[in-house]
Amino acid sequence: MSNRTEAAPLLAPRVIRREVVIVLLLSLGASAIWSLVSIVGTLTEPGGLADSVQSMNSARAEAERPWYDLAQQLVSLALAMAPVALALHFLSLDRGNPFRAIGFDARRPAFDLLGGAALAACIGIPGLALYFTARALGLNATIAAANLNDVWWAVPVLVLAAFKNAIVEEVVGVGYLVTRLQQLAWRPVAIVAAHSLLRGTYHLYQGFGGFIGNAVMGAAFALCFLKWKRTGPLVVAHTLLDIAAFVGYLLVAPHVSWL
Repeated sequence: MSNRTEAAPLLAPRVIRREVVIVLLLSLGASAIWSLVSIVGTLTEPGGLADSVQSMNSARAEAERPWYDLAQQLVSLALAMAPVALALHFLSLDRGNPFRAIGFDARRPAFDLLGGAALAACIGIPGLALYFTARALGLNATIAAANLNDVWWAVPVLVLAAFKNAIVEEVVGVGYLVTRLQQLAWRPVAIVAAHSLLRGTYHLYQGFGGFIGNAVMGAAFALCFLKWKRTGPLVVAHTLLDIAAFVGYLLVAPHVSWL
């Protein structure tokens, strides 16, 4: 009996193209569209990018209702997994086990953890330098990465938010999308360019520095997936980067002015 993971695709190209559009419009593609709208609004405001502040991970309720805020945070994080589930479901229709198909499983834990940590180090330090440079040149908004109330659960929720971002962006944006583009016979250079452009665009709300930095990160992650056939290291790397950004901002920002 043939292995369905290695068999020729069962879906027609037109079906795959339609499926990709649906998945992206329910996830990262929608974020890219809103990011384009956001950057236009920022550029046409007095002060433009130089005076703009983009807030992330903000409180959803008043400080007097911390448990209600926590409930909303957790519900929002859980609902964000819906597009991931949809992408994995579509992959299962013709690729067998979708987790195995994109390397988001427990077959190589050491490789995923060590490779992810190394990738995070290679991306994180240059990315931070690019952010401060772009901000100094007025090409990037100031990013307020954590704006929760003073609550005991702030750090755990920020860690969960980092993990959520990593799963959505790497499973949908890399594992699912790259796999489908390969089935459509796209050349590797076109696949890398498409993912790079997508990742840069849905971060464009941060400014042009955010676009460039994330486009470069997208190209690196797409190349790694094409080589390794695994999203595991990418999820680890992305999670570490976002934890450093979110929790680091929460702990450091109250004590310094340069953030």
